[in-house]
Amino acid sequence: MDSVGIFAAEHLAVGLVSGNALAGPLQLFPEEPADAGDLIEMPVEDLARQICTQVQVVLGGCAASAVGLAVPGLIRGGVIEESPNLPQLKGVNLGERIAALLRDNGIGVPVVVINDAAAVAAGLAATREQLHKVVRVWTLGDGVGFGRYPAVEGANEGGHMIVTLDPAERYCGCGGRGHLESIMGHRAMRKRFLDMEPEEVFAEAREGDIRCRDFVRLWHRAFAAATATSIHLDGPGHFYITGPNARFVDLELFDSYLDQMVTMSPLQSNSFEMVPRNDEIAVIGAAVAAQVAGGQKQS
Repeated sequence: MDSVGIFAAEHLAVGLVSGNALAGPLQLFPEEPADAGDLIEMPVEDLARQICTQVQVVLGGCAASAVGLAVPGLIRGGVIEESPNLPQLKGVNLGERIAALLRDNGIGVPVVVINDAAAVAAGLAATREQLHKVVRVWTLGDGVGFGRYPAVEGANEGGHMIVTLDPAERYCGCGGRGHLESIMGHRAMRKRFLDMEPEEVFAEAREGDIRCRDFVRLWHRAFAAATATSIHLDGPGHFYITGPNARFVDLELFDSYLDQMVTMSPLQSNSFEMVPRNDEIAVIGAAVAAQVAGGQKQS
């Protein structure tokens, strides 16, 4: 049976998924790109109702086996324990609220909530026919996300890996020190360079500006350190890199730092691929993750 995938971050994207592919066009809210970002100001109940409305539109009266909702943040047991990008969701079991609203409208279906980076990993696994493999993905944007498929129990907040003991590295949105996001996150870079946008920092580094060049090296070294940690814990493999700030990655520089950090020969067979971030992948991944979760509960 078909399932519904939802991606909720700066906007909503909702789609019907069948056979690991979209079965129709995505529903977007808000429809105008200029209004993107409105979700951060939307009360929880209004957001839940809007999601319910979009799901009804996508289903068009048809049935679904599950609904998967991908949101940024730390999610355990269905509860969104932290969500810096959508702070009104902290402590909310959004899946239960949406499921209740759907039931009120005659749609009885389980709603599974997962991290948005995990949804991207599941979406890549599904669309590339790699559901039998471990798929890992870095999402580089306002924050830094790390997604893994199949999902594992735990907080899975890869963007908050400790990559430095420098107490001055305190730019992470969560307030912690030494985090990967403190260096690589878009908002963190803007805090660090109050006089420059991240795009300008990387451009000036290419022109030879010493301060910018040193930071770009730190940025890549931090990225390599976090990736090396994943390799040492989960083994070698193929990594995907996506998100708006993936454009800043210099794979040659990144590889040079990673080679210095991963020296055990059995762990060195790694590869990296840049992929464009799009709503479709996250929506498919959310739906696939919901289907998998439903199957596990039934077994």
